[in-house]
Amino acid sequence: MELVEGVATVGGERFPDTDAFVDQLADIGAEYAVTVQAFDARYVVGEQHLARAVTLADRERARGNAIARDRAVEILLYAAGRRQIRRALDIGVSEGETPAVVLVASDGPTGDETRASEAVAQLLADQQTLGEYDPDRVRAFFDIGDPELAATDATLADLVLERVALLVVER
Repeated sequence: MELVEGVATVGGERFPDTDAFVDQLADIGAEYAVTVQAFDARYVVGEQHLARAVTLADRERARGNAIARDRAVEILLYAAGRRQIRRALDIGVSEGETPAVVLVASDGPTGDETRASEAVAQLLADQQTLGEYDPDRVRAFFDIGDPELAATDATLADLVLERVALLVVER
């Protein structure tokens, strides 16, 4: 798994809408035999957040318990800790300028994550975005309130990772 950071600009000449941006990512995925999924970096609490989503999504797919048909969507659902695709899309890239982190994960032994990551980087304005999450946005999305934070010594990132892991249980 590789992560590409940068700012995605959707709504301009290059990508008139999110569908055009997502289609370009899908084309890169198909060309290099990888899964490509973009996230709004303001919701991603760190690399481990996305790594856990990939691990859990792949494990459930291998067991025949996938929620979605598409691996990228499955990873998105786990990263969001949600079973509903529409709600999970809130943590994806949207219109305007979005600080993004794009996950590139091989679909098998022939997948070329390095070349796919280089292609993805060409779609983004170079900028560090991972680790720049918005705590209030994250707390609201993952429904983490003051009482929960006060009841534990876990960090916000720890609680998000718990939400990601709990999606398996919430069947």
